[in-house]
Amino acid sequence: MEKTLDIIPVSEWGFFTLPRPMVIAGPCSAESEEQVLETARGLASWGIHMFRAGIWKPRTHPGCFEGVGVAGLKWLKKVKEETGMAVCTEVANEKHVYECLKYGVDMLWIGARTTANPFLMQEIADALQDTDVPVLVKNPINPDLELWIGALERLNQAGIKKLGVIHRGFSTTNSKPYRNAPGWQLAIELRARFPELPFFADPSHMGGSRKYLQELSQRAMDLGLEGLMIESHCNPDVALSDAKQQLTPTDLRTLIESLIIREKDSVDQDYREGIEQLRAQIDILDENLLNTLGSRMDVSQKIGTYKRDHNVAILQMARWDEIMDEMKKNARVHGLSEKFIEAVFNAIHEESVRIQNEVLAGGPQA
Repeated sequence: MEKTLDIIPVSEWGFFTLPRPMVIAGPCSAESEEQVLETARGLASWGIHMFRAGIWKPRTHPGCFEGVGVAGLKWLKKVKEETGMAVCTEVANEKHVYECLKYGVDMLWIGARTTANPFLMQEIADALQDTDVPVLVKNPINPDLELWIGALERLNQAGIKKLGVIHRGFSTTNSKPYRNAPGWQLAIELRARFPELPFFADPSHMGGSRKYLQELSQRAMDLGLEGLMIESHCNPDVALSDAKQQLTPTDLRTLIESLIIREKDSVDQDYREGIEQLRAQIDILDENLLNTLGSRMDVSQKIGTYKRDHNVAILQMARWDEIMDEMKKNARVHGLSEKFIEAVFNAIHEESVRIQNEVLAGGPQA
């Protein structure tokens, strides 16, 4: 049975206005009352309605700046009073939740490290039960879709219906040139499974540098995501955390105004007819792909039988390396990336090995 979430549409939260993108902006960390208020004033002057600031900052090593704590919540309250902006911050345990509720924080988000911990997620969900506070959940550090979904489910089961997600990329051994590998495919899969979820991208943590923020923000818009969470600081160069990825309020405005916002669909008759014809072609090609893959696996099964009867091991890595090298060469001819072809053919090889293993084991396993 397909899982569902009981969600209140983001249009009913009272914070965000159309057209896209919905923007959440503010410093990585609340550092001082002056810094918080100056940044908020700059953002409010051109229409940002949701102000963000980290109050508690998870850090890998002790001794690093780990946030100002509860004192910063008082500064967020002043932002609300002076600018009329709503405010949000990250929570990582039930104590954080209770403090935020006490100071009237309008929205919370869950960080990548916390999302990956079911114990902390349940603790936060229990603390939020019977409240009406919206919560955005960042993807876990590692690309694990079920962990992400599990965090959402725990909150939803506690009665949190104003629920959304933030895609901030994944920590991998090869994320170059970005700080975190975008891993857009996982975000697309989550969107396909839960299309009702409001979806934000966090290009600041994804890129790790100001120079990548525009391209990542544009990609998020091209994929149809609703919003962006971007870090903004009145003086980024002296920020106590993540200085390289923050923009001044003025530079952020320039970025937002540069984005090309595409419609999610069109009622134009020429478009509808053209896109349906192209989709029909795709359907036929996909069917042919499935038929071809099925035929390939039939041959793999025969190869498995042949190897079993002649007492030959399944893995023949020299042969596979030859195939992969040839496919990468052919990829260029067809205008396909080597990375894409490598992923596709590795998946095909893995399935082929599985089928041959079944043959050696005496037939398909129940």
